[in-house]
Amino acid sequence: MYDQSRVAVVVPAYNEEGLVGTVLRTIPEFVDYVYAIDDCSTDGTWDEIKRYSTHVRPDPTAELPDVDAVTDAGPVIVALRQAENRGRGHSIKTGYRMALRDGADVVAVMDGDGQMDPDELDRIIEPILKGRADYTKGTRLQDGDHVADMSNWRLFGNVLLSVITNFSSGYWGLLDSQNGYTAISRTALEGIPIDELYDGYGFLNDILTMLNIGGFRIAEVPHPAVYDDEESGIEYSSFVPAVSLLLLRNFFHRLRMQYVAEEVHVTAVCYGIGFLVLLFGVANGIGALLTAGRLLFAEFAVPLLVLGLVLCLVGVVLDIQYNAGRAYQSDPRPEPSQQ
Repeated sequence: MYDQSRVAVVVPAYNEEGLVGTVLRTIPEFVDYVYAIDDCSTDGTWDEIKRYSTHVRPDPTAELPDVDAVTDAGPVIVALRQAENRGRGHSIKTGYRMALRDGADVVAVMDGDGQMDPDELDRIIEPILKGRADYTKGTRLQDGDHVADMSNWRLFGNVLLSVITNFSSGYWGLLDSQNGYTAISRTALEGIPIDELYDGYGFLNDILTMLNIGGFRIAEVPHPAVYDDEESGIEYSSFVPAVSLLLLRNFFHRLRMQYVAEEVHVTAVCYGIGFLVLLFGVANGIGALLTAGRLLFAEFAVPLLVLGLVLCLVGVVLDIQYNAGRAYQSDPRPEPSQQ
């Protein structure tokens, strides 16, 4: 336990042979339950998980012994293998459901690829246990030294997706939406539709929207990036279009839930009219090009585009004001004093 709270960790793994064992071996002793979930790997990941586990759980609904009876022996490490490859999000959802059933107060996620330093786990869960947040995310982008450890391509992709996710989720100011080192409170888990969350790598983006619709507060905790021998399992040719559609869908779903469901808010009016005017402006611009600058199209294209952009910007400003205070940056770990 940590600060009188029961802590669980979900370790999703797919083809992480040689890495997942180290993750399980270095889980801090204050953790009560660890759910190591093999997403039907094709290498030796499952055998490695079983070597480090204390319980093999073929059925996720099976009961475990109460953790109070086994805490002296360290964390209870539960091994579970998915019957088919369903994606990182599906593995985390499975772990979340088991953690809720086993009475966890806070549930963290540490991927099986070794990128998440176990020494940072206390800082990841602390804002939740102190009542300052319902969901925490690690960030590698707050500290310049941490950013320096990332490749330019990885940095560009993270920044771009984080900006788009801010629009989609309404958590304006998030720096690192793609960081999978997370923790969530039991209250938040019980307040979101776990089964409806995205199964693939877009899970991180999807859960943010659901949390904001539920009114939950989140914190980003800075920590250094850890890169070693792991290889990304993301196939960008399918990931980019799928997540783009997910973010667009979530954006409109959030607007409907926050600004239309109970009463129509001016934010929804600005966004809605702004998008329509922009579409008309784009249509007029295309018409001007196709008709060699015909006056009817050319006269209206630019004013419509400007008006549409202004209305959308007003919507963004109102959206930021409405969601202010729901996300904040946690303080970095203090540097050790020099004696």
